[in-house]
Amino acid sequence: MSSPEIASLSWGQMKVQGSTKIYKDCKVWPGGSRAWDWRETGTEHSPGVQPSDVEEVVKKGVQTLVIGRGMSEALKVPASTVEYLKKQGIDVRVLQTEQAVKEYNALVAQGVRVGGVFHSTC
Repeated sequence: MSSPEIASLSWGQMKVQGSTKIYKDCKVWPGGSRAWDWRETGTEHSPGVQPSDVEEVVKKGVQTLVIGRGMSEALKVPASTVEYLKKQGIDVRVLQTEQAVKEYNALVAQGVRVGGVFHSTC
């Protein structure tokens, strides 16, 4: 099962291949996607993405995880989250969201088991 491509991205809106929903923030993995609701884990721009935010995608068996920090990179990604992913044997890439989507889609095209968490505003 392959990861769905991010079909489009603009400020506050992301569309994922195979889904009719328009996401503000989303999580994607091989075979699926869903809205990323920060309230589930109490996420805020700072301290940012926590291991609990990425755990669901990790459990889908991804080799690489791409994190989109927002259009202006306002969303932080602490070293503890990167270390958590590395300890799981996952290659992690933390980028501005437009760059993150390009990187994610390139990995999808290469057939990599890739997942992502993306913030589409600030």
